[in-house]
Amino acid sequence: MKESACHDHQHSPNRFAVVPTPMRLDADPNYSGKGVTIAFLDSGFYPHPDLLEPESRILAYQDLAEERPSLSPDDPVESWQWHGTQTSVVATGNGRLSDGVYRGLASEAQLVLVKASHQGRITEENIARGIEWVIENRERYNIRVLNISLGGDEDVACSRSIINQAAEEVISLGVVVVAAAGNSGADGKHSIPPANSPSVVTVGGYDDKNDLDPETIDLYHSNFGPTADGTVKPEVIAPAMWVAAPILPGTGLYEKAEALSRILAAPDYELSKQARELAARADLPATLLIAGPAAIRAFLESVLSEEKIIAAHYLHVDGTSFAAPIVTSIVAQMIEANPGLTPTTIKNILISTADRIANASVLRQGYGVVDARQAVSLAKSETHQLETVGCGPPRIENGKVLFFFHDDHAVSISLACDFHGWDGNRTRLQRDEHGLWRAGIDAPPAGRYYYKFIVNRERWVEDPNNGMKAPDNYGGLNSVLVIK
Repeated sequence: MKESACHDHQHSPNRFAVVPTPMRLDADPNYSGKGVTIAFLDSGFYPHPDLLEPESRILAYQDLAEERPSLSPDDPVESWQWHGTQTSVVATGNGRLSDGVYRGLASEAQLVLVKASHQGRITEENIARGIEWVIENRERYNIRVLNISLGGDEDVACSRSIINQAAEEVISLGVVVVAAAGNSGADGKHSIPPANSPSVVTVGGYDDKNDLDPETIDLYHSNFGPTADGTVKPEVIAPAMWVAAPILPGTGLYEKAEALSRILAAPDYELSKQARELAARADLPATLLIAGPAAIRAFLESVLSEEKIIAAHYLHVDGTSFAAPIVTSIVAQMIEANPGLTPTTIKNILISTADRIANASVLRQGYGVVDARQAVSLAKSETHQLETVGCGPPRIENGKVLFFFHDDHAVSISLACDFHGWDGNRTRLQRDEHGLWRAGIDAPPAGRYYYKFIVNRERWVEDPNNGMKAPDNYGGLNSVLVIK
C-alpha cells in the first residue's frame, strides 16, 4: 500500500467539518449493510482504504473499456476515478481514514465495481452494458442493489432507451436500482435514463445547511417532473449538499489537505515551524511563513473553506450523484434487516416513510425527505412479497379497473376519483388474504382520469404504486389513470 493509505498521520477535523451522514439521517446504528452486496456503475474507481481495510470488501471489479483491468493502489491515479470512488465510499465507506467519523450507512456491505467510462467519456451503450453485466453476474456475487449516479443523453420513453430497458430487466430479477435524478432542475430539465425509468428509485436532493434543524432544509436544484412516459420523478430526496466524501489519494489535493490538517493540528508555539516544513505540500505563500499564529490559522482556514476540505482526507461534495448512494446505503440496511424484501416492496417502503418539506413543490421533492430509521423499522416487519400478489398501478381486467394499496397500519382505505365526483364513500378497498387492500370498479370510458386514496377517512394520498401524477391544484398531486 502506498504511503497515502497509511494511518500514522493525525485526523484533525477543522471547524468546517460537516455532520456525518449517520447522524444527519438519524440512522439506526444496529444496521450497516452487513451481508448485502451493492454494485456501483460509475466512471471509475480507486481502491480506497475505507473499502479495503482492515480487509477488502470489494468482491469484483469490471472495466467495460478494458483500460484498467485490475484495481491497484499502485497504479497511476486518473481524474475519471474520483466520481465512482466518492459515490461508493459515501454509501459503504467505513471511515477508516477518519477514525470512523465519515462512514456510510452501509459500512459493512460488500461491493462490486463496474467502470463505464472510456478515456473519461461515458456512453449510453456502456451504461446499458454495465447493467447487463450486473444481470449476468448478480447471482455469482448475490448483488441486491445497483447504484447509478450516471445518466444517458435525453429523456425518452422507456421503450426507446436501451438503458431503461436494461434497468427494468435487472429490477424484475430482484435487484433494486437507485439512480441520481440529475442537477439541472433549475433549467427545468427532467430526469434522463436510467433515472426516468418507471421502476427505478430516483433520488433528488435537499440542502440542510449542515444543520440538524429541520427548519433549515431547502430543496436542491434536482431534475424533476413528468418523464416521457408520464412518470413523475424523483420519488424521494436525500442530502445533496455537505456530504462527506474522500479526497482521491495520490492527487495534489490529497497531499495539500493532509499538510494543511497537520499544520492546523499543531499548537501555536509549533505552528510556524510546521508551516515552514510543510509549506511546499500545503502550497503556502512565502509571506505567510513569517506571520504570527493568528494570521497563519486565518489563512489556512480560508483555504480549507475554499477547497471544501473537512479533514485530512475528506471534503464535502454536492450533487444528486451523492444523494443517490445515501439512499442506496439505506436500501442495504433494509435488506440486512429483512433479506426477503423485493424491489417493489423496498420502493414502497421508502416512499411511504418519506416526509415532504412543507411549503415546497411536491413535483420537485416527490414523496419527500427519505427517513432512514423509519424505512429500516418498517422493513423489519414487512412480510409481503408485493410482486407475487399483484400490487402495482391500476390495471383493467374483464371490464373492471383494479386498484391496490399497501398499508399494514391502515384501518380503512377508500378511493376518491374524478369520474365518481370525488366521492370518498362510494368505493372502499377491502383487505385480502395477503393483507393488501383491493377494489375493482367498472372501467369508465376511454380518457384521462385522476384519483387518490383516503387512508383512515382523513389522509388523502396519491397512489405510491403509480408513477403517473399531476398537480391537484391544492399544492399536492393526483394519481393519473389513462383508459384507452
